[in-house]
Amino acid sequence: MCGIVGYIGHREAYPIVLKGLQRLEYRGYDSAGIALYDGEELKMCKTKGKVADLKQKFEEEVTTNGTVGIGHTRWATHGEPNDINSHPHYSNSGDLVIIHNGIIENYDSLKKELKKRGYTFKSDTDTEVLVNLIEDVIVNEKVKLGKAVQIALNQTIGAYAIAVFNKSKPDEIVVARLGSPLAIGVGEDEFFVASDASPFLEFTNNAIYLEDGEMAVIRRDKGVKVRKIHDDSLVDPYVQELQMNLEQIEKGGYDHFMLKEIHEQPNAISDTYRGRMLVDQGIIRMAGVDDNMERIANAKRIIIVACGTSWHAGLVAEYIFEDIARIPVEVEYASEFRYRNPVISENDVVISISQSGETADTMAAIKLAKEKGAFTFGVCNVVGSSISRETHAGAYTHAGPEIGVASTKAFTTQITVLTLMALKLGKFKGTISHSDFQFHLQELERIPEKVKEALKSDELIQEVAAKYKDAPNCLYLGRGYNFPVALEGALKLKEISYIHAEGYPAAEMKHGPIALIDEQMPVVVIATKKGHYEKVVSNIQEIKSRKGKIIGIVTKGDEEVRDLADYVIEVPETMESLTPLLTTIPLQLLSYHIAVMLGKNVDQPRNLAKSVTVE
Repeated sequence: MCGIVGYIGHREAYPIVLKGLQRLEYRGYDSAGIALYDGEELKMCKTKGKVADLKQKFEEEVTTNGTVGIGHTRWATHGEPNDINSHPHYSNSGDLVIIHNGIIENYDSLKKELKKRGYTFKSDTDTEVLVNLIEDVIVNEKVKLGKAVQIALNQTIGAYAIAVFNKSKPDEIVVARLGSPLAIGVGEDEFFVASDASPFLEFTNNAIYLEDGEMAVIRRDKGVKVRKIHDDSLVDPYVQELQMNLEQIEKGGYDHFMLKEIHEQPNAISDTYRGRMLVDQGIIRMAGVDDNMERIANAKRIIIVACGTSWHAGLVAEYIFEDIARIPVEVEYASEFRYRNPVISENDVVISISQSGETADTMAAIKLAKEKGAFTFGVCNVVGSSISRETHAGAYTHAGPEIGVASTKAFTTQITVLTLMALKLGKFKGTISHSDFQFHLQELERIPEKVKEALKSDELIQEVAAKYKDAPNCLYLGRGYNFPVALEGALKLKEISYIHAEGYPAAEMKHGPIALIDEQMPVVVIATKKGHYEKVVSNIQEIKSRKGKIIGIVTKGDEEVRDLADYVIEVPETMESLTPLLTTIPLQLLSYHIAVMLGKNVDQPRNLAKSVTVE
């Protein structure tokens, strides 16, 4: 959500900042802007729309360049998406310029006070309030930019990642974070600032990730100095070597990142269990679990907190943990959990799931759980992310960068990690036999090849997509382990095609949704041989009798559903607990092809953001 890019060094800043913004487009945004300092003047260009619109406007209006620049892609919060509300924002004097990700909750009271002091505002944003507050501190407190930023931020309430430049101090950029990610790329006599490392990967693989409540003064000739915002204490920054490479964040010949990431799932799943699952030895190694086995295994219950697709992965994990490890599980929306005064004890384990590791509601849920004495365990994809640092222990999914806003490989790799964790706990507790444990390992090892086989249905899925792309509604049904997959399939269709879709437990269809079924309603039914198959077939017959259009996701070789359905899409056979790793594949492809056929922006669907770092 929103993207921040900055550069200070010896190169021309504009191409670096522009390409950085293009790399951050996956985060979701509705406007973009750049500010450059050419040694004499501070030049700005911003516009509603895409980075391509900004590029065209900038190259028409701005003829100079410089070696200092900041850029931003904005996802609107305060004020509608338009040119004026776009970032960057000047202070009243025109000396300061800021970019900001997050929300300043007390902006209105600050704005009223600044108006009394003579400040005027052109935009509706909380960001313009912040930059003028910083300027007011400089004027009245007679302090330098870094100190002014610190004083101003101690007067604000909310979340932020910011970069501020003062043309009277042309050799420095001041940055800070609270609740929104911010990375500093460290090069040779040059520095980069970004919401994540992707904008500067081709220039350096060394990065500093600011912690919550930290700020940094980045000076071209003196390096980076990090301090705590609340008390001004110095912090010794940790320079981390990045493991990503440029190939991972490019499309690699695919038309869209989403399609690339769907096809990356066989490797992503194997990368997730590689080194952890030693099938020949009958061992699962997970340091975060091994080091805390007694605490986790003896938990009174497990509470899973997550949002969106990660919440659906948590629902699958609920079945897995209760079935294999026999530990009670509750799955909560993080956004609801944090506000309802939940009953948490020191005997609980709270597992947080997030692709980005930066989801604001999930972060808040973790902090609440820790305050109550619970043990927290994080499952996320981004090394060094906030959730990985905030939790007591955790496990990375090793899915590689996921650029498409609609999560695909995040879902399957999260399920993989949680399956490994449940199996390890089950073996430790003795709730799964040695033979069953070994069979699970062997089947999980085969999943990547079976995903490859499921991907071969792409041509048939395109035919189904062409048939139903104009349907205004769609219903997804599943039972047991595949009920969460039905929810996830419906979410994917909504996210990228804007078709209304609902996921339901198949048995619940009779309690309401059956009223919607007619000859215009496509119904996707997950009906694999493992798990309540006969019951699901009965549900299909109920749909058919009401002339609904049936798309069956079935086990390879199925004939019974084939006789009833309008279309059947086959997936390889596997054990019931692992079927979600296969049944989700055709649903991802179906959503993708419908969206493409409808001409939608698959990788950047409207109003959505990849990393939701505000409430």
